Amino acid sequence: MMKISIITVTLNCEKYLEQCINSVLAQDYRDVEYLIIDGGSTDGTVDIIKKYSDRISFWISEPDRGMFDALNKGMRHATGDVIGMLHSDDLFGSSSVLSEIARAFKERGVESVYGDLLYVYPEDVNRKYRTWNGRPFHRTLFLRGWMPAHPSFYFKRDLLDKFGYYKTEYRSSSDYEFMLRYLYRHKVSTFYLPRLIVKMRRGGLSNNDLFFRLRANRMDYKALKDNGVPFAFFVSILKPLSKLHQYFRK
Repeated sequence: MMKISIITVTLNCEKYLEQCINSVLAQDYRDVEYLIIDGGSTDGTVDIIKKYSDRISFWISEPDRGMFDALNKGMRHATGDVIGMLHSDDLFGSSSVLSEIARAFKERGVESVYGDLLYVYPEDVNRKYRTWNGRPFHRTLFLRGWMPAHPSFYFKRDLLDKFGYYKTEYRSSSDYEFMLRYLYRHKVSTFYLPRLIVKMRRGGLSNNDLFFRLRANRMDYKALKDNGVPFAFFVSILKPLSKLHQYFRK
């Protein structure tokens, strides 16, 4: 059976962390390694982690240099065949998400899998804010500014030895650079699973303010250029524009 490592990164998230943990524990897929990387919380976050410590494979609470540094830390401790994530204020789309992901890896023989994401309101996870629907993968989609929904992305752990971890110098674009490096530059095989993988609570300018993204694409440009994408500046402009349809569907 394929072991899946799920990494949750958290910092002062006592309000939502327990829901996140229960979302992982409710999965009907049994071979799950669950890791929680806390950045040194000062609220009740650590108490919640300790409450579930007998069902958490690994956890640590210490200062880090941000989300992607913490994810790197979690990936270094992960021992699963496949790695995925669930942020501390998010939930899985259903209790069968990991079973469906494992089935996709087995049946499709690919190195990575991604799916759909739904942005929801913080106090009502059943109320949709906007959608991020994926599409069947083709490498040229990156030339149009597209990328898979990062929280829905699962990949074989042994790829880390070949292609590396998150490069934190790209700041908020570290996830974009990671996917460009894996899927575009190194042509990692992937499969689009047309299922809701994650419900993500609305929060943060980078998630919800289109004009913020238009102003903050310098690191996107660097990521594109460094990974050999042609017309990098033009594509960096297309990237936030490619999300327009998500806002119009709200």
